[in-house]
Amino acid sequence: MQFRVACAQFAPMKAETGRNLDTIAEISRQASGEGADLVLFPETSTAGYFLEGGVLEASLTKEKLAYELWGRLKDGLDRPIDIALGFYEIADGILYNSAAYLEFTPDGVRINGVYRKIFLPTYGVFDEERFVSRGRDLAIIETRFGRLALLICEDIWHSVMPMLCAVRGAQMLLVPAASPARGFSGAEIENHERYRRLFRAVSEEHAVYVINSQLIGFEGGKGFIGGSMVVDPFGKVIAEAPIAEPQLLIADIDLDLVGIARAQSPLLSDLKGQWEEVRRLVANSGW
Repeated sequence: MQFRVACAQFAPMKAETGRNLDTIAEISRQASGEGADLVLFPETSTAGYFLEGGVLEASLTKEKLAYELWGRLKDGLDRPIDIALGFYEIADGILYNSAAYLEFTPDGVRINGVYRKIFLPTYGVFDEERFVSRGRDLAIIETRFGRLALLICEDIWHSVMPMLCAVRGAQMLLVPAASPARGFSGAEIENHERYRRLFRAVSEEHAVYVINSQLIGFEGGKGFIGGSMVVDPFGKVIAEAPIAEPQLLIADIDLDLVGIARAQSPLLSDLKGQWEEVRRLVANSGW
């Protein structure tokens, strides 16, 4: 299975949900014009990240998100395009940092899945758990391209999350993120380099594509790094966006490489074979 993915690295206007949705629709049209079948937008791309007490006013239900984007995209949409994007979600009166997977065709829009961020950083410059609630479930989604999973930013810093997604059959991990730049003592921004190492390690261990879209811009004096990237199942970075600049990063995906990588390095197969033993170790950990 071959298709084209676009990672939309941009700076949303803080709390300006309507204007950001306009931008998301415009970028999606551009991506479609460049042959993209799937567009990934960053974490909280509809509103900006550091909203704190303003999260409620900028939040959307998943249905409202789909409706608003469909209204902006339906005119002139002549081919299917899937869009995955981060947004502040309200569901049953509870706020989440979420990512939705939406499928658009000339006939309408379908909500194929929503993931709610589980690991909410609340340290240093971060204060997420004061303003949103934790998700409780993985999002393993069957798409026209294959099985994929959504993780948001810090989720992938915890190795158990990509492991669980891979065991559940994900061939791709979509990772929208909003990461303020941290660590300037070396030749590269430290947290950007850490992301590169994380994505490569996850891809190599589980033989999955990692597709990442990063926020850029400044909010409250904090600058987001950018540097979105696509990593193949062998751990090779096949596309990477510049730091702190808007970019529509395009990459061609070949899911046949997932099977080849897993045959050459059967770590995931070994993990599945020992899964009951892993569960026993967790159960007996004394937590």
